[in-house]
Amino acid sequence: MTSQKRTDRPPAWDERTQLATFLDYARATARAKCEGLSAEDARKAPLPGSPLMTLSGLINHLRWVEYYWFQVVFLGEEDKGPWTDEDPDREMRIAVDLPLSQLLGEYEEQSARYSELVAAHDLDARAERPGRDGTHVDLRWIVLHLVEETARHNGHIDILRELADGRTGG
Repeated sequence: MTSQKRTDRPPAWDERTQLATFLDYARATARAKCEGLSAEDARKAPLPGSPLMTLSGLINHLRWVEYYWFQVVFLGEEDKGPWTDEDPDREMRIAVDLPLSQLLGEYEEQSARYSELVAAHDLDARAERPGRDGTHVDLRWIVLHLVEETARHNGHIDILRELADGRTGG
């Protein structure tokens, strides 16, 4: 895993650069909040009503959410995600059996590939697969959704990290 400087200030002010910068910033923030975390703390689920809410689970969830939106919805590829009808949150469940360094590395590598995908397509390009309501979202909507999803889960990561070892900020 490489340590990347996090910034929400884009190097240019066009829409694509701003969207990509915010997504990269949110991704890098999720990874940074896991730096120095013990393997034991990465697997802890301290909230009694949320047994799947672990730092490992959230990182794996972010990885697979991007996979779903970019590869399955946007590109129209077959869904090979870990979830099943019986276990729709399986990506969070299986994460506790994997080293956090592996999860972070896979997330970072995949993020780089998806950044290239976003750079190579027009933001108005429509997804191959329709959503539940039958509409085909565009790439712009997917990127905005992933910024929101990642930022929301960064809040969860903040809380879990503080509960794990008292670390705040980052």
